[in-house]
Amino acid sequence: MRALSRSDVRGEADRARAILLILQGWTSLEVAEAFGVTPEAVRHWRGWFTERGVDALRSTLAPGPPRARGERALAVASLMLRQPVEDRANWTLPRLRAEIRRQTGASISAGRLSVPLKRAASAGAGHRKAIPRGTTREAG
Repeated sequence: MRALSRSDVRGEADRARAILLILQGWTSLEVAEAFGVTPEAVRHWRGWFTERGVDALRSTLAPGPPRARGERALAVASLMLRQPVEDRANWTLPRLRAEIRRQTGASISAGRLSVPLKRAASAGAGHRKAIPRGTTREAG
């Protein structure tokens, strides 16, 4: 518990310190005021600790949608954008979204689609040959 109270993850360190204070006799209200949370939050932490021990106070990833949809969308978009310029349409996010829906049956918002596209673009930027400062690229 003391090791967890020194964690770099603030939430789990706060929860561990709160339990240590409760074990020293502090009330939920006193702990809540000390940590700037509600007494209900402190009672939740105490309940988690009572039911499942120290591991219950550790941070976990919040549940969320699987990345599979974004990855499938990126795969379809990548195939479309790899076509030679003269063979491909002028792809916009709405057109890409419509084609992704046609090919996969899944709908994806423009904002959600832009995330993997930006990720792929930034990953591709790392593959360019660096030009030292103070030099120019020669035409050729």
